Amino acid sequence: MTTVNDASRSLNLLDLTRTQMEEFFCSLGEKPFRAAQVVQWIHRHGLREFEHMTNLGRNLRAQLNVSASIIAPEVVKDELAADGTRKWLLRVDNDNCIETVFIPEEDRGTLCVSSQVGCALNCSFCATGMEGFNRNLRVAEIIGQLWLARQLLNGDIAGPSKVTNVVMMGMGEPLLNFENVVAAMQLMLDDHAYGLSKRRVTLSTAGLVPGIDRLREHCQVSLAVSLHAPTDELRNVLVPLNKKYPIRELLAACRRYVDGAPRRRVTFEYVMLDGINDSVAHARALIRLLTEVPAKVNLIPFNVFPFTRYRRSSDTAIERFREVLWAAGFTTVTRKTRGDDIAAACGQLAGRVHDRTRRRARPQSQVVGYM
Repeated sequence: MTTVNDASRSLNLLDLTRTQMEEFFCSLGEKPFRAAQVVQWIHRHGLREFEHMTNLGRNLRAQLNVSASIIAPEVVKDELAADGTRKWLLRVDNDNCIETVFIPEEDRGTLCVSSQVGCALNCSFCATGMEGFNRNLRVAEIIGQLWLARQLLNGDIAGPSKVTNVVMMGMGEPLLNFENVVAAMQLMLDDHAYGLSKRRVTLSTAGLVPGIDRLREHCQVSLAVSLHAPTDELRNVLVPLNKKYPIRELLAACRRYVDGAPRRRVTFEYVMLDGINDSVAHARALIRLLTEVPAKVNLIPFNVFPFTRYRRSSDTAIERFREVLWAAGFTTVTRKTRGDDIAAACGQLAGRVHDRTRRRARPQSQVVGYM
């Protein structure tokens, strides 16, 4: 199997959307329809050997062997949790690894995909943020996670082994790697590749307002927003990006995103932190905040990781919070914790990051409860 450590002598076709693939084949003197054929072979059938692409001429296959390649991230570690959740540690270069998680359920299989090596946003409750940041992932390294998962699952675990949904909720802030993430999602949606519907591909952002507006113009997948607090004062601590794009600006961008699509809603993610953001007063403040936004709320029990200063809210506090939102008419779901025995749960992904920010050496500030 070709790995990321192999010297790349050619263009990695995993980096190309179908439109870019058409341009590549035209540069070889071939007809544009060859792009659809090769996209199908790579993404639908999982092939990496050109000699097996039987509807291509022999001369073209020989030319591709010289001028192109299909190189995905390398699997370093494959872990299976007691609940069937599966996590892969994937090497993307000599210094860095990312993590990808598959969550099987009775009616779906969800793949959580990373977009960056580490994360630059430094949200205080997130293990990825504590690891620091190195670089953006290339298209091949993003779509390669789905390409690998489809082959590695292949019916060898309990429950559905088919990827039916993709969430850009792994390591990194997807909108800070906009072009590569959008190109990868276009392949996810492409009928010649993975053929997922826009409602089955979700991008989660910490609130990069210009990126939300750009996404609306280029690729209207489902949108999730990591909110986690009903006030700017608290959100400035939990999600430092809020200092640049405060809640009012963020919610305005969310309203613009779903404008003209009456059935669409934004999912707001809210991590439940004991004594920090989990009171009834917080729930009522959240109701006032989201009244004019087509919204549903995902409550996320905090998943502990090493050196964190936070604790998970009690089941009683989470249920009380949910009931307040539900009584106000908000669709509210408490996310079931999956894969925490292999550190695959929400907020636990860390990978191996050669940190260019030197964040790990910085002292961590303290936080106290609000409201």
